[in-house]
Amino acid sequence: QVQLVESGGGLVQAGDSLRLSCVASGRTFSTISMGWFRQAPGKEREFVSAISGSGTMTFYADSVKGRFTISRDNAKNTVYLQMNSLKPEDTAVYYCACTDVLRVGLPSYGMDYWGKGTLVTVSS
Repeated sequence: QVQLVESGGGLVQAGDSLRLSCVASGRTFSTISMGWFRQAPGKEREFVSAISGSGTMTFYADSVKGRFTISRDNAKNTVYLQMNSLKPEDTAVYYCACTDVLRVGLPSYGMDYWGKGTLVTVSS
């Protein structure tokens, strides 16, 4: 059983930056792909970014490309999401997720395990 714990959310102003972290346990971290998803009030959960186990492949939603950066530290069992130039429309609960097999193109990217989420609020 994999456990994922997110942290780093908060209230910021438009244009500010935040870094989210997610610590994973219960699996050899370097063998699993990680992802970030978000769900805004009244909307469906959407893909934000994903990274392969080795960290050599990264994927981004068009809405965050150039502003967000995903990275991982396999020695710390941690994946990060650096979010710059935040916009009010980035306001959402951000979820960390993982999978043994990354399925690029599927809405869920094949994620099997999910964290409980961390709230990011961006004020205008």
